[in-house]
Amino acid sequence: MLDAMAPSAQTATSAQTATSAQTATSAQTATSAAFRQGAGRLCLDFIRTLRHRGGPDAEEELADPAALDAWIRQFGPYDDNTGTTGTGTAAREAGRADAADLLAARALREAIHRLVTTARDGGPARCDAASRATVNTAAARPVPVPALDASGRLRHHADEPVTAMLAVLARDALDLVASTALDRVRACAGERCGALFLDTSRPGTRRWCSMNTCGNRAKKGALHARA
Repeated sequence: MLDAMAPSAQTATSAQTATSAQTATSAQTATSAAFRQGAGRLCLDFIRTLRHRGGPDAEEELADPAALDAWIRQFGPYDDNTGTTGTGTAAREAGRADAADLLAARALREAIHRLVTTARDGGPARCDAASRATVNTAAARPVPVPALDASGRLRHHADEPVTAMLAVLARDALDLVASTALDRVRACAGERCGALFLDTSRPGTRRWCSMNTCGNRAKKGALHARA
């Protein structure tokens, strides 16, 4: 059982599942992507679903269970976002989020955000107990299980697909704050943005969550100011 795994085995499982999920993300084309991606870690992409957090113009991208399904379809490892290895109506229904899933996803998202931001400022030990417990509880649940089918295709299965995807996100967040990669987590310098991303540039001087949005907006603003 996953809950009985040794820490090293759980870390390996988390890394493998997160890698599969990131592979699924890279398979999406720019035109089909409904949600922003490219933060460098799955958990960081997830917390970006609340835009302008804490401001008067905060925008909730996970507005309903259907939006959560869409996010999992874009970022998750499942075949057709079903959480099963089958197809058709029954399989689609098996992967559908409900109101309780949505509340759990939002609560986990904000707990991950508090964990990461606190860890950046003073280390993960400074995170509040409630947020730490929320992430730990989600991480303790089973993640999607990979299996190779007869055609040689890798598929993922979970009895509770949404809960399993939240477990992947929680484990990725725990791995991030406990690793040296935390030193490369940046907050976007874009005005009113503040989205977190992993700076993988060689000099470690990346400033924007995306050059196509915040970066270009800042450049245009600077040109306008000099004009």
